[in-house]
Amino acid sequence: MSAAQDRPIGVFDSGVGGLSVLRALQAELPQERFVYVADNGHAPYGERDDAHVLRRSHAIADFFVASHGIKALVVACNTATAAAIHTLRAVYPMLPIIGIEPALKPAAANSQTGVVGVMATRATLNSEKFARLLESLHGKATFVLQPCDGLADAIERSDTTRTLALCSDFTRAMGRFGQAPGEMDTLVLGCTHYAFAAPELQSMVGGQTVLLEGGAPVARQTRRLLEAAHTLRGLPEPGGNRQDVAPAQFYSTGNVRLLDSALQRWLHIRASATALDLN
Repeated sequence: MSAAQDRPIGVFDSGVGGLSVLRALQAELPQERFVYVADNGHAPYGERDDAHVLRRSHAIADFFVASHGIKALVVACNTATAAAIHTLRAVYPMLPIIGIEPALKPAAANSQTGVVGVMATRATLNSEKFARLLESLHGKATFVLQPCDGLADAIERSDTTRTLALCSDFTRAMGRFGQAPGEMDTLVLGCTHYAFAAPELQSMVGGQTVLLEGGAPVARQTRRLLEAAHTLRGLPEPGGNRQDVAPAQFYSTGNVRLLDSALQRWLHIRASATALDLN
């Protein structure tokens, strides 16, 4: 295995939501090493202005490159992707940088009623990147856009009561879900945090409504870019052991215990995150 192949992949989000993307990455690339930063000292990004998100994204990318020599960067946050991915790619042109966007394209392609619900942060829905994505799908489907103020924060804090109340309020405000003409048969989860409320959302919108999130497409694109760069980490020899595969490393810029708790609750990982000061 070459030194380039052995370098880790950096993954970051404003908090614990990006763990849903990390989960997909680990399923797609079980041999890879990951370093995850939860910027929960500045969460949620969806309720911050673009300039703030831009500064935080660059500070985290700089940390990944300087301290871990990453071979790829995954921006596991819709808001940060919209605000910062173009400038990140300009600063690090040789580094594969993979972003995430709400799954509007597959939703439009697969919806039978032609009506798609989209739950996202207000910052994502107001971004130029989202506007361009929406415009590119003009005439392909009708999109019902729902800003979900406070939902990412409730999930971040594992506030189940508030999460359920907000999910109920927002899905009810969107209108009717179902298979009949004019009803939404697809719901796009446009924030990585929302994946952790998927079971509750599914029960509210009905079992026939398709829920789409972005983790799996990001994982597949990450694999493609690593293969193209010849930096995909090789699997151990058949019959060998996996001791050479280091566990993921986790950092938090805020409440470390929130990240530790989320890792155990949603990824079933017992780990102790390291406090990180990037101010």
